[in-house]
Amino acid sequence: MLARRKMSLTELSEKVGLTMANLSVLKTGKAKAIRFSTLNSICDILDCQPGDILEYNSDT
Repeated sequence: MLARRKMSLTELSEKVGLTMANLSVLKTGKAKAIRFSTLNSICDILDCQPGDILEYNSDT
């Protein structure tokens, strides 16, 4: 979604108010959880739905 919106991780970080480290954990799929408020902010900024950026993995 970042590429589609032509937005860098740094720009998203500034707009969402999260550190680059936290966004990097989310981007690489290493996060164990995400707050709904954070997900909502990311979706608002990227103009997308949660399903556009989340993937279900039953192996975890």
